[in-house]
Amino acid sequence: MISGVKTDAFVERPAAAAGLTVRKAGMTDIPAILELINGYAARGIMLPRTEFEMSEAIRDFTVVTRGSEWLGCGALHFYSPTVGEIRSLAVAEQAKTQGAGRKLVEALVAEAQDYGLDAVFAFTYVVDFFSRIDFHEIERGLLPLKAWKDCLRCPKFQACDEIAVIRILRPDRWAEPQPEKWVRSATPSESDQFIQLPTPRPV
Repeated sequence: MISGVKTDAFVERPAAAAGLTVRKAGMTDIPAILELINGYAARGIMLPRTEFEMSEAIRDFTVVTRGSEWLGCGALHFYSPTVGEIRSLAVAEQAKTQGAGRKLVEALVAEAQDYGLDAVFAFTYVVDFFSRIDFHEIERGLLPLKAWKDCLRCPKFQACDEIAVIRILRPDRWAEPQPEKWVRSATPSESDQFIQLPTPRPV
């Protein structure tokens, strides 16, 4: 499971969102990120992470704080020059209903736009929230093997209850015919190094 964010993390009290700061993570954030993610992992909600893994991936991460209080994290992971995944979303229990989850997702989408990505996808339990910020539900099977590499070590892989959603950031480019290399074959091949661009379901 990729995300530790569930419905209550997106229930917001308007006054509570005041004073939230979103910024890119630094190496000094690693202990707090590990404590949060591995706390959820101990409850079977997220995959555990190590200090080594976080040191390698820290540039993917964004964190949200209020003053000196550390409230949550999320990451933008690139799969191709045009597509990325919003992942590792986690909000501290004391930050629920404060708008930290929304702030994180908005910041990660903005980062994806800054990098010129055509689309971002996520695995989530809170489809209603993501649909309100222009994500669309898609079939999980449309994502190639590379996007599932973390899922393969999840104990719920064979019975996953997370839902895949995608947000198209550049509709003009998305409408262009996709390169042949993104067409998924029946067996793993060199094409699995790339993301097959999935088609959103009609809403």
